[in-house]
Amino acid sequence: MLDADFFRRWMTVTAASVDREAERLTALDSAIGDADHGTNMQRGFRAVAASLEKEAPDTPGEVLTHAGRQLISTVGGASGPLYGTLLRRTGKALGDATEVSEAQLAEALRAGVDGVMALGGAAPGDKTMLDALVPAVDAMPDGFAAARAAAEEGALATVPLQARKGRASYLGERSIGHQDPGATSSALLIAALVEAAGE
Repeated sequence: MLDADFFRRWMTVTAASVDREAERLTALDSAIGDADHGTNMQRGFRAVAASLEKEAPDTPGEVLTHAGRQLISTVGGASGPLYGTLLRRTGKALGDATEVSEAQLAEALRAGVDGVMALGGAAPGDKTMLDALVPAVDAMPDGFAAARAAAEEGALATVPLQARKGRASYLGERSIGHQDPGATSSALLIAALVEAAGE
């Protein structure tokens, strides 16, 4: 079972991972976006980690809704609302339980992903964060490691796609041949689950 400590660890590991990969995320974004995805995500997850050190929400759902609020208030562009919605919807779906199972987390994450789809109007194949998140959620019943592999494959699979949503869609065919930064950062979020679980 996964408790609030696990979820705090998940957010902290994600923050460290985004810190390490910020330059790469920005490099990916400079090819097809505003060249700020790495710095935006870094600022947002640093704020999440700092805030969770000060406050200690005592349920998994509260940890994620708190993290989502932080991202919305500190991350610029589309990433803040999209990641904030992902975590807040997932947190709300977990409810007030003090412990949740991996299966419950998978179900809640699906609710979070549905929220992202509704907000951004994107679908898998549009070259967005959903190309990593949807396969990850589909694979999660087989464990966090399977979800991580599916997210990483999904992010890589955005390279040959033409962007149909977001800033990259303005480039048309010139968006082909570049890995989507949002899918890449989403894969980091999912990979952090494995590390947080000590797998």
